[in-house]
Amino acid sequence: MASDNGPWNIGGPGPRPPAGNGGGPWGGLGGGQGGGGRPGQGPLPDLDQLVLRFVAWLRRLGGDGGGRGLALLGIAAVSLWLLTGFYRVQPDELGVVLRFGAYVRTTPPGLNYHLPWPVEEVLLPAVTRINRIEIGFRTAPAEGPEQNARTPDGETEPARGQPPRELSEESLMLTGDENIIDINFAVFWRIRDAVPYLFNTRNPGYTVKSAAESVMREVIGRTPIQSALTQGRASIEQAVLTGAQAILDQYGAGVEITQVQLQKVDPPAEVIESFRDVQRANTDADRARNEAQAYANDIVPRARGDAAGILGAAQGDRQATIARATGEAQRFLSVYAAYTRAKDVTLRRLYIETMQEILQHTPTVVVDDRLRSILPTLRLGPEAAPSAAPATGKGGRQ
Repeated sequence: MASDNGPWNIGGPGPRPPAGNGGGPWGGLGGGQGGGGRPGQGPLPDLDQLVLRFVAWLRRLGGDGGGRGLALLGIAAVSLWLLTGFYRVQPDELGVVLRFGAYVRTTPPGLNYHLPWPVEEVLLPAVTRINRIEIGFRTAPAEGPEQNARTPDGETEPARGQPPRELSEESLMLTGDENIIDINFAVFWRIRDAVPYLFNTRNPGYTVKSAAESVMREVIGRTPIQSALTQGRASIEQAVLTGAQAILDQYGAGVEITQVQLQKVDPPAEVIESFRDVQRANTDADRARNEAQAYANDIVPRARGDAAGILGAAQGDRQATIARATGEAQRFLSVYAAYTRAKDVTLRRLYIETMQEILQHTPTVVVDDRLRSILPTLRLGPEAAPSAAPATGKGGRQ
C-alpha cells in the first residue's frame, strides 16, 4: 500500500520510522532506527535520494493538485519579491541605484523601480538639504521627541534656545601676531554630486569639518588679532570658504560649502577683561591722537596761509619800491637831459614847479603895497625870483 511505501521509503522497502522520530522529508537523518547520521546507524542517503524524498513530500502535501499549488505559490513568491523593487524618491532626494554594490544609475524624485534585493539596492541622499557643522562649540540637542535628531552624517541638529557648549580644543587658535584668539564658527554645506559623496569619502561630514578647521587655523595664523576682531571678519569667512572648498574638490567629496559664518571672535575667557582694558586704552590713545591731528590740520594750514600772505605783501612792496625808484631815476635822467639842452628854461621851469608845490601846502598871505617898507626881508617883487631861485629854491612867496 502507498501508506506502507511512503515518500520516505523511496530508496527501497523497509519499516516506517517510529512515530516519535518525526515525519520530516529527510526521514530518519536526525537519528533513530530509520537511517542514521552517526556511525553504527547505517549509511547516509545520497543527494539524489534527498531531492526525491523532498519532491515526494511536497506532492503529498499538495495532494493531487500539488503541482499547480506549488506553481501558484512560486509565482506569488516571485511576484512579491519583484514588487519589493518599487521605491519612492522624495523631492529633496536623489536615488542612487547599486547593482551588487556597484553604481549603476541615478533616479529623479518620484516613484521608481529597481531589481529587488539582493540584485540591486538604492541609496537616497538628501541633495538639497543644507547641513550645518559647528566648530569650536556644540549646540545642546533640543528636548522632546527630536532630541536625538541627527543629520545623515551623524552631526546633531542644532537646537533652538539652548546655550552652546564650548570646545576649547577646537576654538583656540594662534594669530599672525602671536596672540591667542577664541573663534566659534559654523559651516553650511550641501551635496553637490551624490555619487562621489557616497563613494569617495567614508564620512563626508567629518571631512568637511576637518577641512574647514584646518583652513581656519591657516587663515588666522596669517591675520593680526586686531583685524580678526574688527574689520577682517568678512575676508576671513571668504578665505575659509574658498580654501575648504578647494580641499574638498581635491578629495572628490562631492560636497559644496555654501557659507562659513563666524559666531564668536574673542580673546580667551581668562584674559578677556585685561584685553578689554588694553582695547579701551588704545581707543583713548587713538582719540587723543585724532584730536591732536585735527588741531594740527587746523592750525598748520592757517599759519602757512599767514606766512604766504606776509611773503606776498613783502614781495609786492619790494616790487613797488623798485618800480618807484626806477621811475624816479628815469624822471631825474630825463630832467637832467632836458637841463643839459636848455639850462635857462629848465631852471625857470624847476623854479615854477617847486614854488607851485610849496605854495600848494602853504597858507596864502596878502600884503598891501604900503607895507613893503615894513617887510623888506620878504623880497616879494618879481625881480627877486631869478636870483633867489638858484640859491635856495624856496626863497620867496608870491
